[in-house]
Amino acid sequence: MIKGLKRFTEWIVHTQIWKSIFRQGWPDTERNRVLTTLNTLIFHLHPIKVKSHALKVNYVFCLGGVSFFLFIVETITGILLMFYYRPTIEYAYQDMKDLEFAVTFGLFLRNMHRWAAHGMVLTVIFHMCRVFYTGSYKPPREYNWCIGVILLVLTLLLSFTGYLLPWDQLAFWAVTVGTNMAKATPIMGAEGPFHLLSEMSDICFYLRGSVDISENTLLRFYVLHCIALPLAAVVLMGIHFWRVRKDGGISGPL
Repeated sequence: MIKGLKRFTEWIVHTQIWKSIFRQGWPDTERNRVLTTLNTLIFHLHPIKVKSHALKVNYVFCLGGVSFFLFIVETITGILLMFYYRPTIEYAYQDMKDLEFAVTFGLFLRNMHRWAAHGMVLTVIFHMCRVFYTGSYKPPREYNWCIGVILLVLTLLLSFTGYLLPWDQLAFWAVTVGTNMAKATPIMGAEGPFHLLSEMSDICFYLRGSVDISENTLLRFYVLHCIALPLAAVVLMGIHFWRVRKDGGISGPL
């Protein structure tokens, strides 16, 4: 049986389909294993060799991987929620209520999206703390540290833009306070220091799409939450993972 399985494996790896995907063949030697890592997109994101200390859970706590996993959960549950949600004042709140009481597993789906968002904010913050504590931001990794800071900001913005979508009283007034704070932004805010823009052209106006919270605000937050911010996060995460690989894998003590 073992010989038959071995012959079947050899037949598979010599087929044109296999060779079109893995050009170096079966990873049965050290060289072929290296080539498999170099020539495969998913494997290429990881270094060929990993330092032994980086495999210890009490060193990295898997915070980066958990953050990425929660982002995938957010993406999947968010796409499913989009089938039942309409970003208009007329339907937004009612669609949330239908998810809670009418859609099968709707409340479970929404809560999974909500709690994964909270968890992602926490794990990203803890991941940044771990990187700082272990000195992983030091040269030559300072560029990737900056990418990580931007990803932290995007994570917070994703959480904030999703806050308005239920269109209930809590969401409405929380976003009212949050966008009013944007008016105090230096230069770009109408009430901030060194302000150069009026109330009709500052960052608060562009966030809301009008002077007050309105349907324009709901639509803008929906587009930011579902398209713009996730797309930016995916691009930066790709760069982040790639730089970890190019900088020698997970950093550790000298």
